[in-house]
Amino acid sequence: MTYWARVYDPDGDGWHYFEFRIDGHATRSIELQGSLGEPVAAATKAEWDAALLAGTDDDYLATFGAPPDMPLHVWEEIELEDITADDFETVWLPARAACEARARARPTPEP
Repeated sequence: MTYWARVYDPDGDGWHYFEFRIDGHATRSIELQGSLGEPVAAATKAEWDAALLAGTDDDYLATFGAPPDMPLHVWEEIELEDITADDFETVWLPARAACEARARARPTPEP
């Protein structure tokens, strides 16, 4: 079973959205900051693991951020708000697109 939740971080002035597997580990995460909900991160655990293996983790972090490594029980102590899969996807798709657009706009280093 998959579980979706979000939590507001008043210190960082932003929302964090999570998709958790049945074992309690996050598979995808989103971070939005500020009153306009500017996408800061939209990362997947599988992509992050692949980037680590490929040695492209710096590029992945710069583009999508890193998925959280804290299990669900730690996040639940922060009073997560349950959301639906549709709620998550409604935020995921534009956040992911924004991260990809920022990556395309970054200057590429010269060889």
